[in-house]
This record gives sequence, C-alpha cells and structure tokens, in this order.
Amino acid sequence: MFDPKLADAPLGHEVAYPQKYDASLLFPIARATNRHALPHMPNWVGADIWHGYEISWLNQKGKPMIAMARFIFPQSTPNLIESKSFKLYLNSFNEERYPGAQAVLDIMRRDLSRAAGAEIEIEFEPVNTRVECTPLEGENIDDADIEITAYRPAPELLRCVDQAQVVSETLTSDLLKSNCPVTGQPDWGSVQIRYTGPRIDREALLAYIVSLRQHDEFHEHCVEKMYCDIWQACKPAALCVYARYTRRGGLDINPWRSSEPVSVEQARTPRQ
Repeated sequence: MFDPKLADAPLGHEVAYPQKYDASLLFPIARATNRHALPHMPNWVGADIWHGYEISWLNQKGKPMIAMARFIFPQSTPNLIESKSFKLYLNSFNEERYPGAQAVLDIMRRDLSRAAGAEIEIEFEPVNTRVECTPLEGENIDDADIEITAYRPAPELLRCVDQAQVVSETLTSDLLKSNCPVTGQPDWGSVQIRYTGPRIDREALLAYIVSLRQHDEFHEHCVEKMYCDIWQACKPAALCVYARYTRRGGLDINPWRSSEPVSVEQARTPRQ
C-alpha cells in the first residue's frame, strides 16, 4: 500500500547533501499504514537491523573520524525510517566537531528514537574490524528446477507437502527481489525461513519468493508480508522470516519477524 505522505519524502527527489547536522532530515513512516493491509496480523517479535558503513564526523581538532554502526529498530516502534532520509541524516554529521564517538552515538540514539517513536539501540564498530562473509545458515532451495509464471505476490502458491509430517528446518534463498515503491529501484536480498510445522513444499516456497520480484514495497513490509502469507498458508507452530538485503547508499536493512524470541545471525553475507 502506497502512503501518499511518501510524496514528501526525499526518496525519489534530488536533494543536496547537508553541510551541517540536521535531525529534521529524518522522515518517519508509520508502520500501521502497511500493516492494516496485511491479510492477518499475528503476534510477533522482531526488529529491523540496519548497518551503516559510512559514519563520519570531525574530532575537536578537525580530524575526520570514521566508524561502522549497527542500528536496531524493534518491530514495535510506531515508525520506520525512510532510507534516503536516514542516509542524509547520517551525512549531516560529516563536517561537525564532537568530543568523541560516544557523543555522536548519544545524539543519534536520541534523534532516531524520537523519529521511530520508541527507544532504539545503536553500537559503533571500528572500520578495521575483521569481517568474514558467510551465507545464511540453512538449506538453500534455489537449485530447484521449477517453472516460474508469477512475478507479483502469489501467496496461493504456498502449500505443504501431501501428508506432511511435522518438522523443524531452516530454508534459505538468494533469489529475493522486490522494488522500492517510490523509485522503482530493485532491492536484492537473501531470505532465511525457520519453522516448526507441517513440511513446506520447497518448490512452492521458492516460486512464492520469486513472485515478489516485481512487487513494490519497502524491505520491512516485504518481510512482514512473507511472514503473514506463510503463517496463513502453512500454519506452522513456530516461524521466523529473516531477510538480509544488499546495501545501498552505505546502508543495508535486515528485518526479521518471529513467532517467538530468537537470535538472528549478524555475520555479513557475500552480497552485503
């Protein structure tokens, strides 16, 4: 569902990069607008995990300082943050002087929590941290030799196998793609589906994932849609849907939704 308020967002418009700190650049988007359009709104837990790779500011002597950051927005925050406004906001620190990293972190936590409507978490990491890339844990289903006919969301494709036994398994796909609802730019990602319940037909699941290929929706909304569609069609006892999207503009977004508290992988995937 397209929110008409997005017409006022910086996304899709030519915007000058800020030359000074400006918290007003942040553009919140109400989660409720999209959630009202979901066929069924289950109780879930989860978060949207953002990684920022281009964090910078000046120290008191004017020397540039850099860091990477992890921002965790609980799914319960009333608002998510539009990605281009987030990028512009982060860049507004570039030419400002601060006494240290903690001062920058505290300001970001205050501003982002205010925009999201609830407390968020932030942590900085040094850029010289050794990072190893690994694929999402689980059994990848992309080698299935199937014919694809749907490139718009087709939840009717989802099904369990005949006489399905209850299993616990983790399935992954790197074929997730949707489009930005404002610019039409492709959003590429990998998705991990952990569940306990009647065995899901893997070919049907892969066809469903591919059916989002021409869908226009934000990352967070796509994950919530996948969760709801699988929950309704396959009726698992437990479910977790976790997507890792490739970065754009120095940010990547990694939403997860789960029927119960779980820990999710933080390792970077090869495409991030």
